[in-house]
Amino acid sequence: MERSADHSTNESATESATDEDRTETAPDRTDTGAELAQLEDRWRRALADLDNLRKRVAKDLERARAAEVARVSAAWLPVLDNLELALAHAGSDPQAVVEGVKAIRDQAVQVLAQFGFERHDEVGVPFSPELHEVVSVVAQPDLPSGTVIEVVRPGYGEDGRQLRPASVVVSRPEG
Repeated sequence: MERSADHSTNESATESATDEDRTETAPDRTDTGAELAQLEDRWRRALADLDNLRKRVAKDLERARAAEVARVSAAWLPVLDNLELALAHAGSDPQAVVEGVKAIRDQAVQVLAQFGFERHDEVGVPFSPELHEVVSVVAQPDLPSGTVIEVVRPGYGEDGRQLRPASVVVSRPEG
């Protein structure tokens, strides 16, 4: 009998523990549901913030591009003004017009250099595939092979950042 009493006491204790577990689990589930709702809300807000950031960056980028285009265009205005002056004096002394056009070309080269695109039209330098594009090869026994003999079209820019390479004629050994 004692055994039965102990057994029934153990069953009561087990039932009580199970009831307690159930009552503890139920509030945990509602807490979990609230946490889940809170996390979903935070996730949705983060997505909205990301979307707003993406839109803001796109607008900022467009504004920066427009400002840069305006800056470059403004740098070219004096060149255009000088071309118009040269055309206005086209009927006068031809040598003065030629000198004026050369000065305008130099001014245009300076504008490109201002934006980081130096002019490359050097003769007598070794051929560099980063700066030059070979358009012709000529036999020149008195020069080392691969020396730039003539610049057909100047290049603008540096090794890693070029508008275009210089088109050049290079030497090769005879034969």
